[in-house]
Amino acid sequence: MATTAARPVPDAAEPSRRRELPPLGLLVFVVGMSTLGAEIAAARLMAPFFGASTIIWANTIAIVLVSLSIGYWFGGRLADRHPHMRGLCTLVLIASVLLGLVPFVADPLLSLSVRAFDTIAIGAFAGSLFGVLALVAVPVLMLGAVSPWAIRLKLQRIEDSGETAGRMYAISTVGSLVGTFLSALVLIPLAGTQRTFLFFALLLAVTAALGLGRRAVAAPLVLLVMGVLPAGVVKGTDEGRILAELDTTQQYARVIEYDDGERHLELNEGQAVHSVYRPDSVLTDNVWDGYLVEPLAALGRPPRSMAILGNGAGTTARAYGRYFPATEIDGVEIDGELTELGRKYFDLGRRPGLRTFAEDARPFLRRIDRRYDAILVDAYRQPYIPFYLTTREFFELARDRLNPGGVVIVNVGHPEGSDKLEKVLTRTLSTAFGNVMRDPIEEVNTLLVASQQPVSSAKLRAAAATLPPDVRRVAQSAAARLGPPLKGGTVYTDDRAPVEWLIDSSIVSYAASE
Repeated sequence: MATTAARPVPDAAEPSRRRELPPLGLLVFVVGMSTLGAEIAAARLMAPFFGASTIIWANTIAIVLVSLSIGYWFGGRLADRHPHMRGLCTLVLIASVLLGLVPFVADPLLSLSVRAFDTIAIGAFAGSLFGVLALVAVPVLMLGAVSPWAIRLKLQRIEDSGETAGRMYAISTVGSLVGTFLSALVLIPLAGTQRTFLFFALLLAVTAALGLGRRAVAAPLVLLVMGVLPAGVVKGTDEGRILAELDTTQQYARVIEYDDGERHLELNEGQAVHSVYRPDSVLTDNVWDGYLVEPLAALGRPPRSMAILGNGAGTTARAYGRYFPATEIDGVEIDGELTELGRKYFDLGRRPGLRTFAEDARPFLRRIDRRYDAILVDAYRQPYIPFYLTTREFFELARDRLNPGGVVIVNVGHPEGSDKLEKVLTRTLSTAFGNVMRDPIEEVNTLLVASQQPVSSAKLRAAAATLPPDVRRVAQSAAARLGPPLKGGTVYTDDRAPVEWLIDSSIVSYAASE
């Protein structure tokens, strides 16, 4: 019986193989690197508008995976219809231009998404989903088409199809690994989010232009010019003037000064103020004043030592420096650049007894060999408090870092009229502390005061009599508000603490009632 020898793939691809420029392996590597680099940068781009919770990451990863899946299917169809390098390079060049445009269209699109889906609509989930979809889905889909197309061009014999496909996907995966670490550890910290996108876009454009000739040189040149332009402003302001604006290693931050000299520190989405400076007073008529007097409800006196977890630009530390200068303070802020803003714009200073640490709150408490009279918790990346600062294990750790009879005070931020998060934190605090009281100091902020010894309004009123007149009024107001804790809620643990879902559901409920 006659046999037929294996036949090569039709010769339509043969000219591309003879003058394979750029090398297919290089093209696949660069595409893999740029795809994952863009994913990391996209999550970073979303953070100033929606935060960086697991929900935001889940949306980003999901959109990228869906786009890649469609791209694989789309690339297979295109490869069969256009089995030549010029078509593949044209696709990559178009994708590079779209990717380079992402940071420039981000502000209007994501700002629109915030206005439509923020705390007066349906939460960060839908906003982040549609924001990422609009920004990165199309270029990522096009980049996903590259691997099957490259396999089609590389394939010479049917018998080698498995080896060829495996080699191409291995090269792509290695590129993805390089892109992940390059963007997260080098490009974003050193060059910023905008130039990270432009770096990968330029790399794609240069590689694709190798297969398209002189007519394609314009695209990488345009991207190169865009890369040397100053990074755009993330947000404007209708009131006040911007004294400082920067993209730190953790987040977007800006300092705004108003006509009366008052300064605000805004982070990320700009929906909340994280530190306040007044030129004529350290009191703020806000939640920070509560931190100044609430420890007296448990201690009966000002704390001799204190840790502030989420020090920001130092509003609370500055107030203690004025009224209780003997209190030794460890100010812990995960973003050290906010501390520098505090020293420059918020009169934080370098007074004796104040130590600042650029660390995450929980690892700091775990490693520190010190005991405190008070631990203040105010670590938010709006609208979320980190889940690992809401759990039974965290509050047990905080209890173990207190002197006998010490106090923990937690700021609970929430939509107006919502008490879900407060109930959860109250219930969880109660597993570590025998006494918990609440001070609904603002419509969107409640201070929880927890200690192993009794916490009472009477103790706060008695201590208020020894305070300067302006602080005495603050203490008396706090004593009038201080009351028993809310009932209900569940205990959060390190294993299960769905704080993002709880907060988003609170936002949805609030929006539905509007």
